[in-house]
Amino acid sequence: MASSTSAPLSEQISNFVQHHQRAIAVTSVAVLAASGVGYYLYTSSSAQAKDVHEQGPAATGAKKHKKKKNKKKAGEGAAEKPKETVQVEDEDGLGPRLTDEEIQALPTERSLIPVQERAAMAATLKQKGNASYQSRNFSLAVELYTRAIAISPTPEAVFYSNRAACYVNYSPPQHQKVIEDCNEALRLDKNYVKALNRRAGAHEALGDDIDALHDFTAATILDRFKNETSAQAMERVLKKVANKRMLEILSTREPRLPSMTFISSYLAAFRPHPKLVLPENPSSGDKALDLAFDALEAADYQHAFTLANEAVEQSPSTTRGKAEALNLRGTFKFILGEATAARVDMLASIDADPTLTQTWVKIASVHMELNDSDAAFAAFDKALEYNKDDPDIYYHRGQVHFIMGNYDAASEDYEKSVALDPNFVFTHIQLAVAKYKQGNIPQSMAKFRAAMRQFPQSSEPQNYYGELLLDQQRFQDAVEKFDRAIELERQKPRLRMNVLPLVNKALTIYQWKQDTAAAEALCREALEIDPECDAAVGTLAQFSLQIGKLETAIEMFKKGADIARTAPDLENALTYQYATQAQMQFVKEYPEMATQLGQMARSLAG
Repeated sequence: MASSTSAPLSEQISNFVQHHQRAIAVTSVAVLAASGVGYYLYTSSSAQAKDVHEQGPAATGAKKHKKKKNKKKAGEGAAEKPKETVQVEDEDGLGPRLTDEEIQALPTERSLIPVQERAAMAATLKQKGNASYQSRNFSLAVELYTRAIAISPTPEAVFYSNRAACYVNYSPPQHQKVIEDCNEALRLDKNYVKALNRRAGAHEALGDDIDALHDFTAATILDRFKNETSAQAMERVLKKVANKRMLEILSTREPRLPSMTFISSYLAAFRPHPKLVLPENPSSGDKALDLAFDALEAADYQHAFTLANEAVEQSPSTTRGKAEALNLRGTFKFILGEATAARVDMLASIDADPTLTQTWVKIASVHMELNDSDAAFAAFDKALEYNKDDPDIYYHRGQVHFIMGNYDAASEDYEKSVALDPNFVFTHIQLAVAKYKQGNIPQSMAKFRAAMRQFPQSSEPQNYYGELLLDQQRFQDAVEKFDRAIELERQKPRLRMNVLPLVNKALTIYQWKQDTAAAEALCREALEIDPECDAAVGTLAQFSLQIGKLETAIEMFKKGADIARTAPDLENALTYQYATQAQMQFVKEYPEMATQLGQMARSLAG
């Protein structure tokens, strides 16, 4: 388990957003609209909206499809269509069938009677088209809407949107024609939500998921988040876009270690054990393992990983050496996010020497990463068979209980770990946090104060105590603890600094004073020290959104994707990136929505 004693910073940010996401969504758009860009956090609304146009066919007849690139954007005018070849006869009672020449010869001045007649004829044709649509005679409905478009003295968006709905229901659907008609409908009325949804569905059907995402985003916001169908479609396409890009990245990305902050935190969660003494005549594998542990001690993690690989390949001369080498290489594979490969090494380490209980503890972490809690607890049980007095076993089993929300069981394990070794700071911190989660706040705070007295030169009690103070909105007290943690971290070599207190202080300053500039400066300082700290990257991205720096936010989300340790982390970063880009596109196209969105934000927040 990582050494983080409460929810990771990324989880804290996520939880904060989830609790406030509707208000955050529209507030961000309103704030950023002034600069021509915006951001939207996707969420479904519980309200169910009807999908039937008051003046035309029901969009419920339109099926959900995949999408394709729109070569013609809304607002560029109608696509060129073939000339109509209608007859003058009125055999079917559908109204006068006029030739193209006769239609063009009709007057266009509104004050003249023929123009009124044209409008009346267009209205009649539309009504008959609606009736044909309802009876599922889509080809006849298309003909009627086409006549209405040709005869009408003033183009109406509903004619094009209704005809697009017919093309959706053709077999096979005519998606490109849907797009062309919706383009024209939106040129006439850019707020036409049904046309946006129909065009989005056609884009998705043709494989143009980015265009579909932009249209579904616009439709959802214009519908004030009340249309469940649009919101779900938007989320579906967003997930598809992010997942597709994730698979593309994973297919070509070379493995690389995550941030110093993550690696140091993970390794610090295990009590150090004595380094193996080299045999009198060490093998090349023995020497490589010895150098690997030296590099680990020096925080030269990439070199340590390389040497661990060499040690395994060259095979140390003792069974304990082989077990240690496989344990170390498996540890780095786990840190890289390669849980399955890490499990292979950990199992091999156990085969070499099952008495190395740290391997059992670490493979429990691997099982948890693979969502197998039963296997994790079984690994802890095996570790206890070999050494029931190893405090690491109880500490990390407590971590699993904590992650699963079993705070009573977690507290019991932490207390056992403290009894076996009272000099490990993280057990004291985690026990205090578990008491807090149990609702025993006075006892939790007392344990934190005791930890700060016992470990006066450790930043961790200060930092995590500050987090609990922040949770209680005791902002000034929290900042004081974070400042003390930062002061202690600055006493370390820069390479070994833990930047999380800087990020925590940034979050506190923002929640307390809404001072995005100061919060941004703290995150940037953290990134100067540890350029790949995911918590700093994610927090800076959120602050950048709040102050209208959308380019910076997108840059940070891209960076988040670059440094993502696991596939879910990568997909999450990409989801935010594409969501930001879609929101930016919306506000560029609908800048006048800023005021209304601000009102919506206040309403949702209230």
